[in-house]
Amino acid sequence: MVPGTTFVRVCKAVLVATGVSIIGLATASAQTATPPAVAPVKLGIVTFLTGAAAGPFGIPGRNAAEIMIEMINAGKVPEPYATPGLGGAPIETKVLDENGSTANQVTEFRNLVQRDGMHAIVGYISSGNCLAVAPVAEELKALTVLFDCGTPRIFEEKSLKYVFRATPHATMDSVAAARYVVKKYPELTSYSGVNQNYAWGQDSWRDFVAAMKALTPKAKVEKELFPKLFAGEFGAEISALLTAKSPIVHSSFWNGDLESFIVQSGARGLSKESTMVYTAGESAMFRMGSKIPDGSIIGARGQHGVLAPESALNTWFRKVYEDRFGTPPLYPSYHMAQSLLGLKAAWDKAAIKAGKRPTTDEVIAAFENLEFEGPSAKIRMAIGNGHQGISDIAYGTFKYNKAEARPEIVDIVRFPAECVNPPANMTSTAWLEAGMPGAKCN
Repeated sequence: MVPGTTFVRVCKAVLVATGVSIIGLATASAQTATPPAVAPVKLGIVTFLTGAAAGPFGIPGRNAAEIMIEMINAGKVPEPYATPGLGGAPIETKVLDENGSTANQVTEFRNLVQRDGMHAIVGYISSGNCLAVAPVAEELKALTVLFDCGTPRIFEEKSLKYVFRATPHATMDSVAAARYVVKKYPELTSYSGVNQNYAWGQDSWRDFVAAMKALTPKAKVEKELFPKLFAGEFGAEISALLTAKSPIVHSSFWNGDLESFIVQSGARGLSKESTMVYTAGESAMFRMGSKIPDGSIIGARGQHGVLAPESALNTWFRKVYEDRFGTPPLYPSYHMAQSLLGLKAAWDKAAIKAGKRPTTDEVIAAFENLEFEGPSAKIRMAIGNGHQGISDIAYGTFKYNKAEARPEIVDIVRFPAECVNPPANMTSTAWLEAGMPGAKCN
């Protein structure tokens, strides 16, 4: 007898006696086997991991991406995002450092798409980098969500198909800052500005001046200063501002430049002569604390962080972020979170409509003109041919709470999206130069 045949015969006998066929057993086994894994969506994340912009911007953005992607994959984000993954597919990420030259960022973007096969990319803080990678995304037909950069030029200079930005652009920041200043200082006669000499700084100052001319034409520009990006040392600019003695000084500084300017201007007493308007100031308030002079006007490029209204999604986001990292989320964290949620909302919508894993074109169609909830505001992809988001925004006044040893923002004023963003049929510059027609601020 061939070894093992007795065992086979016994098995056959048992199966026949119980009415189960060998074929039936094999079928049952196949039905209980683990189903094949769903192919992941490969997502590139680009943010500053090193350099002067890493601490106040890049790392908070990276931290938010870590939490959001983990929670999206697990289906643990509150409604309406409680389904796992993107259209049911898990997200697989590759994180890259945004630090380095613009040319290097373009090269790395190409590598993410052509070498690494990323299905989508969410990234970029620097406006210069956003302007550089946007045309490459179009060339490579790569779905790209810009998560933080603010220059309005992205969608106003040309029509884009593959690029989206769920974060409102800088015109909103500057217009809301001007409205807050005029509300608080109705008799203002002059103001100055110190902004970094590249797209973000130039656009921010241009829009602030245009908004001020429309709102309070009697106020004149005293000084306009444009130090080099990442200069780090601002002695000459502070001297010029001390001499000008403008009641208000506008600054869109961010990254290490913002923190350096706060320290250097504080040491020389600039706050005794002028009230600073920091359109990106919220990003520094927890790191700098009492070094920021009381009375400084603070923005968060939206209504994020301590400026965010209460909601279930915001409460959840703040808690999971603070539990993981031991510090409150800053506005770059909110920008990353709402960008990922916008991508999920569009991907899920496209998957439901297609009844299968959606194509890039199907996701794009779903993303255009989309409305979705972010942790701190409703985002409407209402301008830039449906590729640029708008939202409400808030500004407030900084105050350091000595009794509790923590920074606060008081005298908060909220402005609706239609009050501070251009309409879909006008560029930011044209809208501002025309006196902001159609703005709805009530």
